Amino acid sequence: MRSHRRIRTNPAGPVVLALAAVGTALATPISPASAAEPAARADLRADVNRDGRVDVTGATDTTGEDTWTLGRGAVYLPNIDDDTKRCPVTGPGGRPLSDAKLAACNDASDTRVNGSADAADLARVRTMPMRDLPTGAKGSVKVTTGADRTRVYLKRAGNWVMITPRTSLSAAELRAGVEFGVEATDVIRDAGKWDGRTVIRLTVAAGDRSTSDSVTLRVAPLLTHHHLQKTQQLMVTKLGSDADWSGLQGKFVTDLKREAERAGITRPLVTFDKYQDSWAQDFVEPAYVSMTGTDGRRHVIRVMLRSAQPDRKAGRELFEKVRGRDIGVVQAFDRSAPADWSLNSMGNLETIPPYALGGRSFPAGRIIMGWRKDSGKRPSATMRTLLKSQGLQDPLLLDTSWLEVGHVDEFVQFLPADTPRGWRIGVADPEAGLKLLRDAQRAGHGGTRMFSVPGLGGSPPLQETIDQALASRHLVADNTLATQRIKANLETLKRETGVTEDEIVRVPALYTRGSMARTEGGEDVPVPRLTRMGGNTGLPDAVKKHGQQRWLAGDGNDSAAAPRATAETSAYVPGAVNGILLSRDRYLAPRQWGPVIGGKDIFTQAVTAAYVRAGLKVSYIDDWYTYHLGMGEVHCGTNTLRDASAAWWKPAGLTTP
Repeated sequence: MRSHRRIRTNPAGPVVLALAAVGTALATPISPASAAEPAARADLRADVNRDGRVDVTGATDTTGEDTWTLGRGAVYLPNIDDDTKRCPVTGPGGRPLSDAKLAACNDASDTRVNGSADAADLARVRTMPMRDLPTGAKGSVKVTTGADRTRVYLKRAGNWVMITPRTSLSAAELRAGVEFGVEATDVIRDAGKWDGRTVIRLTVAAGDRSTSDSVTLRVAPLLTHHHLQKTQQLMVTKLGSDADWSGLQGKFVTDLKREAERAGITRPLVTFDKYQDSWAQDFVEPAYVSMTGTDGRRHVIRVMLRSAQPDRKAGRELFEKVRGRDIGVVQAFDRSAPADWSLNSMGNLETIPPYALGGRSFPAGRIIMGWRKDSGKRPSATMRTLLKSQGLQDPLLLDTSWLEVGHVDEFVQFLPADTPRGWRIGVADPEAGLKLLRDAQRAGHGGTRMFSVPGLGGSPPLQETIDQALASRHLVADNTLATQRIKANLETLKRETGVTEDEIVRVPALYTRGSMARTEGGEDVPVPRLTRMGGNTGLPDAVKKHGQQRWLAGDGNDSAAAPRATAETSAYVPGAVNGILLSRDRYLAPRQWGPVIGGKDIFTQAVTAAYVRAGLKVSYIDDWYTYHLGMGEVHCGTNTLRDASAAWWKPAGLTTP
């Protein structure tokens, strides 16, 4: 079943302080500099205006070369991809490498420039030609800030050579002008220790005289995707260890591929298969870093952000299979501090699209994460510190303590809209779900089966009726609780974003509390719906097995994953908001399998109507036995890679209500 293992530190450093309150706080005065320095003076230039070209003929890159703000300042990349696939994925004799060793290798872990000859991952820094420099003059380059996280390469005779304390620039090179390439060895992890800045200083000595100049660069922030970015590719797990499960999951993957193609997604599915973890949303959050390349276009390195669950082995496949050219992996584990394992799943991390409000601007969107307000448990402090330290997406915590799994994707989503803001909030609406049942009952359909899903493996279908569901002593209470908590979270989102009631899409939903059932093998497995439905579900052992993995730690042996209080809930009818935005106007929802009245599924009709009113075309995919019974849905079992070509530093299009 869907595992229980599914940000907010103080910013430090002037760069992060400025970024966290984009707007007036970023309007840091920048002292002007002259482009026409005397030829005998050292003049180091970087791509301050971020157009991809270091200007050594004019003045476009001189103003602000010693400072850094959201809108101006040179950017360089953490070069953590593996362009030539040189990083090993096994040790001697084919033995598995440790997580630490897997993460230790990338393009920045050696002292050479890997990959293409154009060194696209390197930010450029150049010297102004010192044409009148006397023979015998020498130059040197030193990283004065961030030296332990920055490498500088010199382009010499068509090759890239790493700068060391012994590297000397000749008078001839300085007269012609020198080109450097700069890379970071890691992302910003804790702004209190390093805020991402590096300062590079050029010193030129001629006789008893010397001259020097410096430029400042900052590492591109690691950013998560939002739903205004176009979907380019889908990710899903392929399972095959059990015949029944393989057939169920195989059909889901086939159906997913078909729906992706219908939505115009041409790239093939990225499939995980090694560790048999079906929850592809949870062990990874696709993210990215970017800067303007030398060709003037955005150069992007995708970064697979592994969940802060060191015992979740599925995250290893990100290194073993996915990492490659322009794709890196970051893991941020917090082994010392106990945390709610489920909260560290990446289904508990979503991103509000770009917005501005009250002097704060989030041009790359803003992260939301769930926390258990009732117990005070939060996601990993190490992960929250990393996300906060990027300076742009200041994570906002929402209360998910009322949910069994506790993930934000179980009740809220963000949908594109042709409005000044550009997006709406989609939210589960338990009141609407109860109303559908009560209206059907009043119309004389109380005896209709609550679920129209067929039995599995020749077993009879579920027999619970609408009357029986409404007579349950828990159903109304569970959904009253869900309604209250969702409303409270909406108030938080309204306050933080300025979203109005007219910008909210309410999607019918129902929740139910969890309980435990015992398998034939004597294992406790969460089956939150089965005890209420009654009868034989025909649920195959493999589904129960994978459900247990969802409930427990990665190996199923973590005693901290004990069942929660029965007041915590999960989706009763498949959660429609837990779907995939395939394109700006196409949405893929879990098939509802609700009561069929007059030949039509009343939940499907209501869900479709809600999304159509929001300008979306809806299609459905069956996930009942593959994900729904495991306390998850389509979104939980998949992931999306999105377009990251837009400039994250440009707040164009943001609206302030």
